[in-house]
Order: sequence, then C-alpha cells, then structure tokens
Amino acid sequence: MPRITINEDLCKGCELCAAACPKKIIALDPLRLNAKGYHPAGVTDPSACVGCAFCATMCPDCVITVER
Repeated sequence: MPRITINEDLCKGCELCAAACPKKIIALDPLRLNAKGYHPAGVTDPSACVGCAFCATMCPDCVITVER
C-alpha cells in the first residue's frame, strides 16, 4: 500500500497537492497551524492512496514524499 508523508512544518498551505490528487484525499487541516502559521496539508484517507505521486510532483516546496 502506498504511503504519503508530508513535512507539515514546511507546508505553506498552497493546496496545489489537494487540487492534483485524483482521489481527493488530501486537504488542509483547518484545526491546526504549523510553525510558520499555515494550515498544513494532511491525508484524509491513507488507504485510498493509489501512489500516483501527483501531490509530490505539484508541491513547490518538495515537502511531500510518496512511498510505493
């Protein structure tokens, strides 16, 4: 099963990863703030991930890693 890892402390909440995800399982967490004061992205349903890595490709700060 693929696994997505997001370095939440470096995430700036641009939502490009969420827009790129074909399964729509990435979203910003409205209840948390990271060290920079942004709402970090998180995976809502890890079991639905297909490992396409579109999220990691779209991330301008390279904070997402996808392990297949």
